[in-house]
Parts: sequence; structure tokens; C-alpha cells
Amino acid sequence: MTSSPKVVLVTGCSKGGIGYSLCEEYAAQGYIVYATARKLESMNTFTSQSIHPLELDVLDDENTNQVVKTIIDKEGKVDILVNNAGIMAAGAMLDQTVDSARRAFETNVFSVFRLCKAVAKHMASRHSGTIVNIGSVVGEVTTPWNGMYSATKAAVHMITDTLYMECQPLGINVVLVAPGAVRSNIANTQNGKFTLPEDSLYKNYVEHIMKRIVASQGSNSMDTREFAKIVVNETTQRSPRRYVTAGGNSGVFKLFGWLPKTMVLWFLWKMYTRTSK
Repeated sequence: MTSSPKVVLVTGCSKGGIGYSLCEEYAAQGYIVYATARKLESMNTFTSQSIHPLELDVLDDENTNQVVKTIIDKEGKVDILVNNAGIMAAGAMLDQTVDSARRAFETNVFSVFRLCKAVAKHMASRHSGTIVNIGSVVGEVTTPWNGMYSATKAAVHMITDTLYMECQPLGINVVLVAPGAVRSNIANTQNGKFTLPEDSLYKNYVEHIMKRIVASQGSNSMDTREFAKIVVNETTQRSPRRYVTAGGNSGVFKLFGWLPKTMVLWFLWKMYTRTSK
């Protein structure tokens, strides 16, 4: 007898992003994929018959539980959950409003917690499954002008590390993926929306903030398809690695983790306040 194809649920799958490419790569490797986003029209260019788009608001408990139930009712299982949905929170830390900070944590952190809870009992009942949480290299070491985003990703890292320990007796693998610079639409979307508050203390740093917003889209950025292949190959192993990192500057951020923190923060401040000539 041949086993049925494994089932993958991916969040944040709008065209042009990491989630979109992950769906295509999982499907290319023979998996049944449920691609989710807040708007179905943002996923209307998938061509694989193995990819099934579903509308999902990761901030909504009822919607989240219903989507997971729909998949399990149809397929009988969820083998891999990929928590990829997220938003930017660019700008100086003191320019963030409480509402914008709350929205960043709701989207980047609490959605991860919400989806993990929605699938964990099912996976535990089968003593099988893999949860993949997409963090960031800035979840390990922050940079100027992106501190709130870094804070959300640091929280994702802590949640994932804890789940890695606590899910072992349940038979569930937990993987943290920390992308470096990956070419996607997330920065371009933020770039079109960012405005400096009128009462900002950082009016002399607008040029630097804008450069930081698009820093992940430079010449050393990894293509989302290449990044997706690395992640899918790693997360489909029988016993996947706990931590996966790839993308532009991912090696540099690994090095930062070994250096004195004060030295690293000094370097990053200088790097992200350098004036163009």
C-alpha cells in the first residue's frame, strides 16, 4: 500500500511573497497544499492542481479553527503547518503608536500562537506532524528603524524554542526558520505606506529609514523560489533540524550572535545611519 500525500497548511500566501513560493515548492514535491490569505484574489495565479486556496484571517479565532477543521474534514490530517503570515513595522521605535505595535504583535506573534493551538491537538492525536514558524535574522539581532518588527520576531523565536521542547513528547517536530534578505513583496508594500509622524524626533533620518525598509531587497537578496526550496527540503525531513536560516546576510547575522552585543549594535547603528554621497 502507498501512503497518501502529506498535507501542508501555509499562511500568508499572497503572490510575490515567501508563502506563495513555499506553496509552489511543496506542491512540486508532491504535497497537498492549502494556501491561505485574507483575500482569495491575492492567490488567483496558482496553477498547480495540488494547491487549494482558502480565505483565512489569522487574527480571527473562529475563522482559524474553521479553516483547520475544513482541511482535516477533507484530508483527514494536517502534516505540516507553516506560520508565514506577517507584516512590517518599519520606522523608529519611538514613532510607533500603541495601535501599530499591537497590530504588529497580533499579526506576527499571536497568529502564530493561534494556528499552533488550532493544529497541535490534531497532530498530537496522531503523534505526528511538523510546525514551521517563520522568524527572521532580526529576531536574533535587531537593527535601527525596524525595532518593532524585530521585537515581534524575537517573540516568535522564543515561542518556537519553547514549543520545540514542549512538543517533543507529543510527537510534533517544531522548526524555526530565520530568513535573511529574501526578495519579496513585503518591503515594497511597506515602502508605499510609510509616512513619518509629524511630531517625529527623527526627521533628519528619513533617508536612512527608507533605506532600511528596502534593505532586504538588494543585490544580495535570495530569490523566494530558491529560499522556498531550502525551507521545503529541510522541513520535509523525517527529523528536521530545529533551526534553518538562509538568505542574504544570514551568515553575517550568525556571526553577530558570537560577537559582543555592544560592538554589534554600534556597527549596525553606523551602518544604518550612513549618509549617501
